[in-house]
Amino acid sequence: MLLDFKTLVKKQNKLSSQGKRLRLSSEEVELINEFRGQNLDNINGNTALDLHIKDRGISKKDIVSVKHWQSMSGELRFSIVTKENYGVEQNELLEDIKNLIDNHAPTYPTIKRTKGEHLLVINPADIHIGKLAVALETGDEYNSEIACKRVLEGVTGLLSKSKGFSIDRVLFCVGNDILHIDNVYNQTTAGTRQDVNGKWWQHFELALDLYVKCVEILREVAPVDVVHSMSNHDYQSGFHLAHALKSWFRNAKDVTFDISVAHRKYYKYGSNLIGLEHGDGAKMDNLPMLMANERPNDWSDTKYRYWYLHHLHHKIKYKWRDAKDFIGVTVEYMRSPSGTDSWHSRKGFTGVLKAVEGFIHSKESGQIARLVHYF
Repeated sequence: MLLDFKTLVKKQNKLSSQGKRLRLSSEEVELINEFRGQNLDNINGNTALDLHIKDRGISKKDIVSVKHWQSMSGELRFSIVTKENYGVEQNELLEDIKNLIDNHAPTYPTIKRTKGEHLLVINPADIHIGKLAVALETGDEYNSEIACKRVLEGVTGLLSKSKGFSIDRVLFCVGNDILHIDNVYNQTTAGTRQDVNGKWWQHFELALDLYVKCVEILREVAPVDVVHSMSNHDYQSGFHLAHALKSWFRNAKDVTFDISVAHRKYYKYGSNLIGLEHGDGAKMDNLPMLMANERPNDWSDTKYRYWYLHHLHHKIKYKWRDAKDFIGVTVEYMRSPSGTDSWHSRKGFTGVLKAVEGFIHSKESGQIARLVHYF
């Protein structure tokens, strides 16, 4: 049988080189189906499938099902469902999260506050929990522990810098690649493989714990409005994380959530209109008119308009003016606390200042202060 298969392959290759197409008998079709997805070293457990799962660190005992096919160029492709992806560990994760929330029994008493006059924007952008950077390779050490530590340090640092302003509300911007990967294969939503520290479910639990701590800190200052931005590294898992966070604070009357799947979010405060998105969506030049078209009433009711974007990890700022001394729209990209990984280091995208940023907005005068905590 094996010899016949080799002969069939040689016959096919010869006809292909002559520009002819091989016509197969029913027996030959069955033979190809039997050996598809294998090389000829099946005896030693060295098939194409064996090599594929070995390269990805997948154990055969964890495989639930396999689909295989061949591309037009002859490349072997596999679609593998593991127990982890099939829902065994996912169900355990969801149960762990439920127990975590139930055991915490989050009840938040009403806090007596003095009425403030300013909005405090806290925007820890592009945290990438799960990212791995090794200093020996990139000159920059970064992992999940460092990520969480920097965000907490950054939030408390910004609060310290905001002292002296009477805070009315806090806008807490979440999402924006809070998680580095979006599936069990250490890939982003689009399928780009990443260097990671830990497992996907560990990243999720760390991120939830981090956000809970941040909101608990911020609500001591003023009521907190949480707005989530969909992003390219964790389009699905980041969305789920935002809803888990909302569930956690279900009994806190002074914490609100805007966590829909909408890519662009808007927040109005006095004479300020703030737009939020990750920064990988609409072209930057189109954002001012998108704001005007998507929120016409808010646009006409406000004098100061801003877009806070993320994704690029470094500072960029643009202004559009509609009259002298009156800013039409300001579009600004946020800095990130995230370290430089292997790919960015190889490409030379290094030397960017690591920071968490925030802003103070007056109800009547727009953005009046910029707060930055560097690492």
